[in-house]
Amino acid sequence: MRCLWHAYVATDNQDLLKRAFNHLKDKGIENFAFYGLANNCDKPWANERELAFKQVVDKLGYKKNIIQGIESSVINWQYDMNRLADWLQSLPVPTGIIAVTDSRARHLIQACEQNNILVPEQIAIVGIDNEEVVRFLTKIPLSSVEQGCLEMGYQAAKLMHESLLQPELLKKRLSLPRIVVPANKVHERQSSEYVSLNDPFVIQAMHFIKRNACTGIKVEQVLDHIGISRSNLDARFREERGHSIHHEIHQVKLKYACELLCDNNIPIQCVADRSGYPSLQYMYSVFKKDLGYTPKEFRVKESCC
Repeated sequence: MRCLWHAYVATDNQDLLKRAFNHLKDKGIENFAFYGLANNCDKPWANERELAFKQVVDKLGYKKNIIQGIESSVINWQYDMNRLADWLQSLPVPTGIIAVTDSRARHLIQACEQNNILVPEQIAIVGIDNEEVVRFLTKIPLSSVEQGCLEMGYQAAKLMHESLLQPELLKKRLSLPRIVVPANKVHERQSSEYVSLNDPFVIQAMHFIKRNACTGIKVEQVLDHIGISRSNLDARFREERGHSIHHEIHQVKLKYACELLCDNNIPIQCVADRSGYPSLQYMYSVFKKDLGYTPKEFRVKESCC
């Protein structure tokens, strides 16, 4: 909140949107949309993010599609989800959507799931805030832009410290432009892992694999889901992806294990279980063969980076 006697330190909403937009554009997506909030003086940051989206899309000459969500409640929840579903079904495929917050991105994922819209194959989604709780509440891991919260806290504390030591500088400080802190990074997860594909069977198989690889599925379960022979689907995979169905499952599991290992709070045994490996020893052999490191060595290396 900005008061007349306080300095102003906040996130750079323009930078947040640029990073999310560039992340989607670099995937080869050319249709963009924004899911925001109704104009509200109590949430100027939401208005700033929507304006930033309009500016970055207009500057590069892309078409834009915007919907503003309403305040969620038990009474209007179903109405809002139906409205969101109608909007999603009207969008061209593929479309990259930037949600004003992770919570709103979660609404998008729920609406897509209920209406059989494939994420990220048809709709790729990026949220803002990188909230840990929301990440675990979504069935599809959510890509999100992380704000520079630590830097904002540091800058705010620095201004407060200086004003306490030298109160006469406070008035001078207030005449300066507000301090805006850029985003840290885009955390890419499954919701925006869009890959341009043409074969409808491969698109369906990729979606099934991404959703179920870490449950320990085998190639046979993918074939049962798609309903065609292994030789047929394998040939289609090699044409579109350059490798087999088995290799795709393997890569999804390995990538997820690497993501989990970056969190030092998750035991390595738990990483193996959650990534769908039959045993810790098996995961160790996979890491050593593919990456040249054991899971423990990989975690140490990533921590140093």
